[in-house]
Amino acid sequence: MDLKLANKIVLVTGGSKGLGLAAARSFLAEGAKVAIVSRSADNIATARDVLAKEGFKVHGAVGDLSNPDEAERVVAEVEREVGPIDVLVNSAGAAKRKAAKELDAASWKAALDAKFFPYVHAQDAVLKRFRERAEALGLTGDTPPTQQVGAIVNIVGTGGKIPNETHITGGSANAALLLSTIGLAQYYAKFGIRINAVNPGVTLTERVEQTLTFEAQRLGIDKAQARQQGEASAPLRRFGRAEEVADVVTFVASERASYVVGALIPVDGGQKPVL
Repeated sequence: MDLKLANKIVLVTGGSKGLGLAAARSFLAEGAKVAIVSRSADNIATARDVLAKEGFKVHGAVGDLSNPDEAERVVAEVEREVGPIDVLVNSAGAAKRKAAKELDAASWKAALDAKFFPYVHAQDAVLKRFRERAEALGLTGDTPPTQQVGAIVNIVGTGGKIPNETHITGGSANAALLLSTIGLAQYYAKFGIRINAVNPGVTLTERVEQTLTFEAQRLGIDKAQARQQGEASAPLRRFGRAEEVADVVTFVASERASYVVGALIPVDGGQKPVL
């Protein structure tokens, strides 16, 4: 299936590793032009080297998206250096795990700054440009849009639907992102702008390795046992792979998914959400 993504300009936040890097690779394989964002110049350099060995070239932008001014600067840089953004994939940031009894006001704020606001700030900067393009095309929202102006895919996580006592603040940030995704999607669809969320379950990335270490320490077992227990409880009896999430993200962002709006798509191997 041709996803019609050739030469489309895709911005992937958190694109230097994990799910973001997998998403960047998937879009590149479809012929898109990709820019990745990270707070770390070293991570950007490493990701670019990895992708270059695979025959891919990406633009790398360094910025802290928890700062709205930085998000605006990064988006402006990408549009100046690469071109008008067609697709935004949000994958930047993750809240630290912490036992429920240890939570305080600073923990809640840190979780929002780590996960919620980086998504919102990047989204705001891109949506501003999408709105301008929709207006230039005469898309007023009074009649069905004649074309896709842009797409946003938020990689959120099942933590927003499945409470975990060590991930309450991060799960709350995820839940807020899910609600905002639906709300914004319902408003912007009439202007040819599609917004959706993909909710990965436990997926084998650097982040999950850190989580397994935390869980092993909490439960008093070794890391291998923590992974074995986690995989044994999964319907597919294994954790997900980053490319499995990336493939769904790429499809949802493409015009092949033109009637998918405000969806919260699970890629969790069959985990049953509580909420």
